[in-house]
Amino acid sequence: MLRRTLWTLAVAAFCLPACAAELEIGAKAPEFKNLPGVDGKEYSLSDMKDAKVVVVCFTCNNCPVAVAYEDRFIEFVKQYGPKGVKFIAINANRRTEDLAAMKTRAEEKGFNFPYVFDKSGKLATEYGARVTPHLFVLDENRNVAYVGSFDDKQNNPTKHYVADAVDALLAGKKVEVAKTKAFGCGIAN
Repeated sequence: MLRRTLWTLAVAAFCLPACAAELEIGAKAPEFKNLPGVDGKEYSLSDMKDAKVVVVCFTCNNCPVAVAYEDRFIEFVKQYGPKGVKFIAINANRRTEDLAAMKTRAEEKGFNFPYVFDKSGKLATEYGARVTPHLFVLDENRNVAYVGSFDDKQNNPTKHYVADAVDALLAGKKVEVAKTKAFGCGIAN
């Protein structure tokens, strides 16, 4: 009995950060400050104060699902950047990745958005991000308007959740589908 109790406590302690609840729709997004980017700059949420909408994407270099979405993210930024939308990719896989590998990946793919490192993993826990990619769309007041996956499936998507949420916010409307299940690889923080 004691062994089982200790095992349960050990699993709970290990899982607790990774099992944090996602932010609720309407919640104020946690501020992040001075996250190092692959371009040598530091990024904070407050740097994006003039953006109409901010898309926060927890991603990484090694997850095949996250890698499969990189081109979609680049195209999204090309389409929505001119409309006042900011996209930031945050890597919180501190146990398996580092800034040097992130820089190499960003250069290989030609990322047109900030790619930053959450070395502590704290931010992923605060947002409740559990997989890569896991996306959070923030309105002009930096409240959460959408949480979940970028779209409905990795191959040939038919629903474009993040784009739909951003379109609604830019039009001053309520986001119709505000929460979906994110899918991908678990965050190793």
